Amino acid sequence: MRFRFTESPIDTVGARRELLDLGAGGYVSFEGWVRDHNEGQEVTRLEYEAFQELAVKEGERIIAEALRRFPVKHALCIHRIGSLDLGDMAVWVGICSAHRGEAFDACRFIIDEVKHRVPIWKKEHYRSGDSGWVNCERCAAAPNHIHEHA
Repeated sequence: MRFRFTESPIDTVGARRELLDLGAGGYVSFEGWVRDHNEGQEVTRLEYEAFQELAVKEGERIIAEALRRFPVKHALCIHRIGSLDLGDMAVWVGICSAHRGEAFDACRFIIDEVKHRVPIWKKEHYRSGDSGWVNCERCAAAPNHIHEHA
C-alpha cells in the first residue's frame, strides 16, 4: 500500500526504509506539522477524520498518477488521523528517484493532490475554547470526484 492512515506517530525511518532502492540517487520527503495558528486563530490541537475506504482509494490513485507522470521509482504517503498536538506530524510524503528534480516535483504533486482530493476532515481547537472544522466544503465534494474515477 502506497497511501495509508495511522493513528500513531508516523515512523519516518521505517517509511524511508520502505522506499529504499539501490537504483535511486535521490530521495525527497515532506513533513506537514500541526502549527499554532490558522486564519488569525490560536490553535491548540487538531483532530483528523477520514472516510478511510474512499480516502485510501483516492490516495492510491494520486500515487499511481505521480508514478506515471514523473520518472520516479517509489512513492509513499502516510496521513495521521485522530487527535494531534502542536508540533505533531500530520502527513508525510516520501519519493525516491534516479535524480532529485523529479523527486521534488512528484513530492509536491502528491501533497497538493492529497490536500485537494482526499476526503480528510480537520477540526481545529482554539485557545479561546472554540473549535471548528476547516476545509470541509472541499471534502464534502470529494466523494463525487472520487466516483468519477471509479
